[in-house]
Amino acid sequence: MALVRYGGGILDARGSIGGQVHSRNRFGAYIRARVTPVNPRTFRQAVVRAIVGAQSGEWSNTLTQLQRDAWEVYADAIVFQNKLGAQIKLTGFNHFIRSNAIRAQSAAPFVADGPGVLTLAPPDETMLAVVDEATQLISVSFDNTQPWANQTGGIMPVFMSSPKQIGTNFIGGPFRFAGAVIGDLTTPPTSPETFPVPFPVAQNQVVVVRARVSEEDGRLSELFRSQSSVTA
Repeated sequence: MALVRYGGGILDARGSIGGQVHSRNRFGAYIRARVTPVNPRTFRQAVVRAIVGAQSGEWSNTLTQLQRDAWEVYADAIVFQNKLGAQIKLTGFNHFIRSNAIRAQSAAPFVADGPGVLTLAPPDETMLAVVDEATQLISVSFDNTQPWANQTGGIMPVFMSSPKQIGTNFIGGPFRFAGAVIGDLTTPPTSPETFPVPFPVAQNQVVVVRARVSEEDGRLSELFRSQSSVTA
C-alpha cells in the first residue's frame, strides 16, 4: 500500500482505477492494488490475532470510562510521522492495543490505566545483537540503567528477521518474536541476555534484530534495531 499526497489539479481520489484502489483513512490518502489479500493463517498469526482480540475486549468490557479517557489524553499528546512526513495521531484505543498486545506476547502484566507521563518510552540506542550459528542463540546487549530495566513490569521485547545473504541492502522481515528482557525493581537484568533464534541461521548470513522498550506504566518506545552478521 502506498501513501499519496495530492495537489495541483487533483485534490482527492476515491474508488478503483486500472486495478488500483484510491482511498483515505484517518491517516491520509493511500493507494493499494485491487486484489484479494492472501491470508496464510499461520499459528503465529492466530496467536497475535487472539491477543489483539482479547485486548479489544478488555478495552470495551473491563476498562472504566475514566481509564479510557486517560488513554485518549495520552494519545492526543503523542505525534507520529507517516511515510510522507505528515504528522498523525493514533486514538487512545490504538495506544492501548499497541502497548498491551506486545506485553501479552511477552507475558508481562496488563496495564489498564492510561500513562500519566505524556511521552513515548525512550529507546535503548545502545542495544547490540550478536547471532551465533553454533549455538543458534541471539546475544542482546542493552543498557540496564534505563528506567524500564529497573521497574517490575518493565520489559524489552526482542524480534529477529529471517536471515538473508551478506550484502543484502534491505532487510525488511518477516520478523518473529524471540523473547523479552524482564526488568526488576530490586535487581535489574544482566547484559547481555540470550534467546533462541526464531529462524535457523548459518554463517555468511545477516539478520536484523529489533526491539522496543515498554515501561511499567505501559508507555512503548519506537523501534530500535541492530544488524548482525551470523558468527560461526
